[in-house]
Amino acid sequence: MEKCWWDGKRALRMAGVWVLWGGVCWILGAVFAVLGVIGEAMNVTLGLGPVSWLMLAIAAFVASIPCYLGRAVGVYLHAVEAKRKERK
Repeated sequence: MEKCWWDGKRALRMAGVWVLWGGVCWILGAVFAVLGVIGEAMNVTLGLGPVSWLMLAIAAFVASIPCYLGRAVGVYLHAVEAKRKERK
């Protein structure tokens, strides 16, 4: 596992996948939040209660964080590797 993270090229190549999944989680969180707000405003249950939709939104937003951190790590490792090559 450590070799995977320290390989800057692979981490940068996988960064696009991580950002894609981070975006999916973020959009799901936004949709869940909107459903929760609409359900509360209309005073109806849209499959789940409004609080449950808002809890799902929080969970989806939190799930998107590691995806964006993976991208940040990939870019950082690529920059470190480029500086190391520049010094040689």
